[in-house]
Amino acid sequence: MKSWTYMATALAFVCSASAAHAAVTKLDITTKQPYGSFEAGDYVRWDGKITGELPPTPGLIPDIEKATRNTRGLVEYSARIILFLPTDAAKANGTLLVDVPNRGKAYANALYNSPHLLPQLSGNTDANTGFLEDHGFAAAEVYWELGQGADLPSFTDPDGKKRFVEGVGFAIVRDAADFLAHAAHDSTGTANPLAGQISRVLASGKSQDGRFLKTFLLNGFNVVDGHRVFDGMHVFVSGAGLLPILRSGTGPGSSADGAPNFADVEFPNVHDGLLTIGDIIAKVESRGEVPPKMLLLNSTTDYFSIRASLGRTGAQGTADLPLPANVRMYDVAGGSHATVPKADDCTLPPSKLDWTPINRATLLRLDQWVARNTAPPPTTLMPLTNATGQADVLQLPKNLPKATIQVPQRDADGNMIGGVRLPDIAAPLGVHAIQNAPLTNFSCSLVGAYRAFDKAKLAALYKDQADYLNHVRVAARAVQAQGFLLPEDAAVIINAAAETPIFSAPAASGPPR
Repeated sequence: MKSWTYMATALAFVCSASAAHAAVTKLDITTKQPYGSFEAGDYVRWDGKITGELPPTPGLIPDIEKATRNTRGLVEYSARIILFLPTDAAKANGTLLVDVPNRGKAYANALYNSPHLLPQLSGNTDANTGFLEDHGFAAAEVYWELGQGADLPSFTDPDGKKRFVEGVGFAIVRDAADFLAHAAHDSTGTANPLAGQISRVLASGKSQDGRFLKTFLLNGFNVVDGHRVFDGMHVFVSGAGLLPILRSGTGPGSSADGAPNFADVEFPNVHDGLLTIGDIIAKVESRGEVPPKMLLLNSTTDYFSIRASLGRTGAQGTADLPLPANVRMYDVAGGSHATVPKADDCTLPPSKLDWTPINRATLLRLDQWVARNTAPPPTTLMPLTNATGQADVLQLPKNLPKATIQVPQRDADGNMIGGVRLPDIAAPLGVHAIQNAPLTNFSCSLVGAYRAFDKAKLAALYKDQADYLNHVRVAARAVQAQGFLLPEDAAVIINAAAETPIFSAPAASGPPR
């Protein structure tokens, strides 16, 4: 049975299943170490494992009723967890940020703590700039995926094959977040290190894990015992897709590992369900739930390589559909789905536009929206144009015959029009987010490429170095005023521009760094 058939069935059981008790029963911390000193004081890092139990109730999680049960008649799971905790709760901001690891790799530090023009890869857990810690966030990395840090319940099917109940991954993240936010201790008496300290819970997920969060929400996992689990969600580069783990796979890897791409246009289950956040929120509200506040960010290459336009238009037509009041959507002009130091397998060097500053600014705006109902910047998108049949654009699968694939419009130089415009785009030194070959290499289709302007073009744009720097200052002030850039990041960007002699040295093969 296809995963979205499972999902449709699951929706019918949400109300009854969410009432059934499910919880973390044990928090087992194996190592504790200092993490550093920040504006919010000292932090520690704790590594360990959580264990939990679920009722074998049919419906919400397909096949859970078939899984092996413990002596209490419940189904057990366990998963790796990493906690980054302030030692002085009085200096913390009261927010727990739960990051959903991508294929077993933590992402929060790469998203929020990366230094300027030094992109950190997923899996990096170094403090780096310490942005999250300076602002007093408590953070948790909760591992959920089959073969990537989570031990999922299993059963033997009629053919004698061992199958893993992958939908439990949603329950793991749900239960861990709820435990850390609300529990005093586990069933063995081990204290919750955040007990009494958390007033709001945010979730963060990029790409695969942005799809995780949307699917989590759609299928009723954001409610425990009548209360909401995540008050806000920060969703990055998830396109229009969902995550097919409401199924029982044979392993050893996760059913969520793949996605549609230029080598497999018809890859199933990702674009087979609801495509827009508006449709997802409508389902949530139809069940009587209060949805979380959500910020969804798209990169430019998402439109070319993962069908992001469908997240705006749905499966029919070219018009943007209305967004719910609890959602804002932002397009990063010239941004790539993945920013990496090098891409040896690709024809061109990878694009280097650093849009981590937008991540930082929007996280604080999301936190303020949840905590004080201070509205974030309005939805800011790039205008689109029909890209049907365009060879460098991932085309539609056969199951969406009425949809239209669209991509952002470019200006005369090749850069994107509209969207959130960092100084790299508003005062450009080259063209960003060019499609990178070979497109059948999924990584190359996501990292994009950069082409520097020649000296003649630079001379046509800027009178001299001082004029270029003034353009950067104006652009930085503009995006800061819009709420997408923090003052400290604006200062770093302006200083970097001042140190980039665009006329006295040959144009670089990538953006200045």
